[in-house]
Amino acid sequence: MKPASVDLAASAILSDVAHLTTAELDAGLDEIRRSPKDSGPLVLIIARPEGGERRELSEATLDEVHGLVGDNWEARGSRHTEDGSAEPGRQVTVMNARAAALVAVDPTRRGLAGDQLYVDLDLSDENLPAGTRLQVGTAVLEVTELPHTGCAKFIERFGPDAGRWVNLGNGRQVNARGINTTVVTGGTVRTGDVVSRLPR
Repeated sequence: MKPASVDLAASAILSDVAHLTTAELDAGLDEIRRSPKDSGPLVLIIARPEGGERRELSEATLDEVHGLVGDNWEARGSRHTEDGSAEPGRQVTVMNARAAALVAVDPTRRGLAGDQLYVDLDLSDENLPAGTRLQVGTAVLEVTELPHTGCAKFIERFGPDAGRWVNLGNGRQVNARGINTTVVTGGTVRTGDVVSRLPR
């Protein structure tokens, strides 16, 4: 059965929601820090079929070779590889759902951050160092050492303060921009699934 999906409305992309200031972002830091450390829910799944397109899914398949099936990670490739091919260490990006809600202001805009999985879990380096494995539904992800930073599109959508905050400011302490992972065991993930940190 094909998973249910909804396309993010163009109005979400073109929204005139005001961007938060650094002080307002800092004020939301404690809420992000309250995310559970060991396990929490998968709040949102987003596929990016084409550049600039976002599709919200209730269910998705994670594959060891292709990443999130239906996403453009593999076809888009990477500027970080010599031949332009997709980079395995950035196969699936995971963002803290509380951080996404904070920078987006309007909940309908969370998926514009560009990550595939949004979870209520502490994503800090201290809690999830590189090499940590996460059980998500029937799939297993492994956190990679590659940093996940806010790009020009992130800044355009959420503002320059948000870009600085996630890259260099206090948001960096909790990896508010998110983390990079790779799929080590393929499987099915659904919104509401528990995301659990596996013993090292």
